[in-house]
Amino acid sequence: MINKKLILGVLIAFLSIPMIMAQSTDIEQQIKELSTQKWQWMAEKNADKLAELFHDKAKFVHMGGTWGKEREVDIIRSGFIHYKKADVHEVMVEVLNENTAILWNRITLIAVVGENEVTNPFMVTEVYTKENGAWKLADLSFVKQLVRE
Repeated sequence: MINKKLILGVLIAFLSIPMIMAQSTDIEQQIKELSTQKWQWMAEKNADKLAELFHDKAKFVHMGGTWGKEREVDIIRSGFIHYKKADVHEVMVEVLNENTAILWNRITLIAVVGENEVTNPFMVTEVYTKENGAWKLADLSFVKQLVRE
């Protein structure tokens, strides 16, 4: 004898798979767009918009060290680091759940650090968390890539 509740449960689970996949795809697209906007705000030195985006407990990992939101915003606002242009070559997003997503960018970054313009290939990891209906950047880490000839 077949359990009707079991069959109904399996049917509901099966029918909800496309909805769950669509939700994941929507989140991936939102995160990709937010990351693109972040690079634009960095190029524009729009510290106010970035301060809104950055989680209060965010961490930023650079070649020169690791620090929090306040210092990152101050560095951008002062122009000590100007993320002049990020040429994005590859983007990958992994949605962990409806409130957490990780994005990886392979980029070539043109930046002005102090008074020196530098160009570096990086793999960038961005961790986003959703709080009160808004995505916040919780971690931004740069790993310099080796250039192969």
